[in-house]
Amino acid sequence: MGRGRRRGESSAVRETGGSSAASKSSAAARGYTPDRFVLQLVPPRSRRRAAAIHRGYYVRARAVECCARAFLRRTAPCPRRQIVSLGAGLDSLYFCLKSEGLLGPRALFVEVDFPEVAREKAALLRRTEELAAWAGVGPSGPSVEFSGEDYRLLGADLSELSKLEETLRGAGLAPGAPTMILAEVSLTYMEVERSDSLIQWAAGHFLQAWFVLYEQIHPNDPFGRVMSSHFSRLKSPLRSLIQYPDCKSQQMRFLQRGWTDCTVIDMNEFYSWVVPPKEQKRIQALEPFDEFEEWHLKCSHYFILVASKGETLSPALVFSGIKDTLNCPAPDFAGSISSSVCATDVGVAGLRRYGHRSVLLAPDMVLTTGGFGDHEGRHCRLTELHVLIKHEGMWRTSNVCLAKSGDAWDGRLFHSLTLLQAGWAMVLGGRKSPMGPGLETCRLKVSGVPGSLVLELTHLPSPKELAVARWRHSATEVAHGGELYLFVYGGCSSGQSVLADWHFLHLEEFSCQQIPVKGSVPEGRHSHAACGWSGGVLIAGGLGAMEQPLGTVLFLRPTDCGFQWDSIETFPPLTPR
Repeated sequence: MGRGRRRGESSAVRETGGSSAASKSSAAARGYTPDRFVLQLVPPRSRRRAAAIHRGYYVRARAVECCARAFLRRTAPCPRRQIVSLGAGLDSLYFCLKSEGLLGPRALFVEVDFPEVAREKAALLRRTEELAAWAGVGPSGPSVEFSGEDYRLLGADLSELSKLEETLRGAGLAPGAPTMILAEVSLTYMEVERSDSLIQWAAGHFLQAWFVLYEQIHPNDPFGRVMSSHFSRLKSPLRSLIQYPDCKSQQMRFLQRGWTDCTVIDMNEFYSWVVPPKEQKRIQALEPFDEFEEWHLKCSHYFILVASKGETLSPALVFSGIKDTLNCPAPDFAGSISSSVCATDVGVAGLRRYGHRSVLLAPDMVLTTGGFGDHEGRHCRLTELHVLIKHEGMWRTSNVCLAKSGDAWDGRLFHSLTLLQAGWAMVLGGRKSPMGPGLETCRLKVSGVPGSLVLELTHLPSPKELAVARWRHSATEVAHGGELYLFVYGGCSSGQSVLADWHFLHLEEFSCQQIPVKGSVPEGRHSHAACGWSGGVLIAGGLGAMEQPLGTVLFLRPTDCGFQWDSIETFPPLTPR
C-alpha cells in the first residue's frame, strides 16, 4: 500500500476516532459515565447522541475500565506495572484511573497514536489546566509528544513494528514488567497481516502481559453488513472482520500467536453478567429508551477479549460476576432462524418495516398496520395501511381506500392488532415515541374485492381501566362464561416501567371486568408473543424488567371459575428471545 493511500486512510481513521470521542463525551454529559475528563478533552456538542448510542458507549467504557481495574488489582504487589493504549486518540482512561488512585506510584501509562493525533492531544493537555496538573511533568524523549510523571503520549505508526518498539523503549517501557496492552477499535483498521504481526510481536516482547481487544464481529448478517458498509463509506474499512468474524476465531487468533490463555465475551454477555442489577436500573432511568432490538443487536456485534501470557496474569476471572467462570451457556440475543419462504411479487413495496403488526383477515388476505420503515426514500413512522392478497400462488399488494376521507392511520408502533370472531380487528395501545404514547383504541374492517378494497376505521372510547398507556404488550381473544373478552397482558409504559398486569376487556360492553385468576403472578414482560390455545392464552419469550430475554412459556389456563397461571416446560428449553 502506497504512502499516499496510507495517509488518506489514516486521516479517515482519525475522523472515526474523533466521532467516537464525541459519543463518549455525549454519554458522559448525560450521566452514563462519571468521566469529567472526556468533557474537557471533547466538550459536548449542542446536539447530543441518541440513547442507543449512549448505551453502546457506556458498555464499551465499562468493559475497558473493568479490564484495566482488574489488571491493576492483580498487579498491585508488583514493583512496577504498565498500561499501553494503542490508538488512544482523545481517550481519557488514564485520567479516570489516576483520579481514583488506581495507578499508584509504580505504574506507567503510555498512549500511542499517529504523530499528528498525538501532537494535537499534547497541545490540548498543555492548555487544559486540570489535565496538565493530573499528568504532571516527566522526562522527554524521542517521539514523546507529552510526558508526565507516570504518563507518556507517543506519536508512532502501529504498523511499523521496529519503530514502535524503539519508541516504546525510549519512553521507558520495560518488557519484563507486567503490562496491559489495550486496543480499543484500532487494530481492525490495519491490514490484517500487520495487526496479526503486532499481536504476535507483543506476545514475544513482554514476559507477563494482558492484551485487551475491543472490536466488531458478525459482518455477514443484516446488521453486520450495514455496519461494515458504514465504515467502508467513511474510508476506514474494518479489515479484521472478514478473517475473524466471531468470538471463536478472535480467540484462536491470539492463541495461535503466542498468547497462552484467552477469554472473550460479547457486550450482551458483559452487560447481563458483569454490570450489577443496581447499575443497570440506573442506566435504564437516565433517559427514555425503547430501541431494545437495536441495542441488543449492536451489543451482539461487539466483543471484549483478554489474552494473557505469564502464569500470574491468567484472565479467567477478569469479568467477575460471570456465572461459573464463563462456562455457562450465554443468552442468545441474536440467533438466526431457518424457515420456508412464500414467493412475493418483486414489485411488492411497504414490507420492510419493524414495530408493525400484521393479522390474517381471510385465508388469502394479510393486513399490516403501523411500524417504522421506508417511505419515498425517508425512514419514518409509516401511516399507510398495507394489504397483501394471495392470487394464483403469489402475494401482491392490493389498493385499499379508507371509507371516510377524513380518517387516517396515526403512524403508531408496537401496538396490538387482534382479529376477533366478529370479523373485525381491534387496535390497542402503541406509541409514536417513548414520550408520545396514549393512542386511541380503534377497530378496522376490510370489505370489497381485490383491487377495490375499502377499509373502515372506527375510533372507540378507551376503557378507564386501560387508561395507562402501553405498548409492546399482547392482546388475545378468549371466552369465559359464554362471553368474549380481549385479554391484554404486559407491555411497556411511560416512566420506563415494565407492566406485569392484565385486563379482561369485554367486547360487547367495551369495559374491563374482573375474572378470577389463580396461580403465581409471572414477572412483568414486554415484546413477548401470545396466542389463543386450548381456550386460554399461551405466552412465550419477551424481555423482563431488567431487559433480559426470557425463555419461559406461560399458559393462562381456563378453569371452572376463571383462569389459572401455569408454567410450561419445553424440551429442549426455549431459547430466550
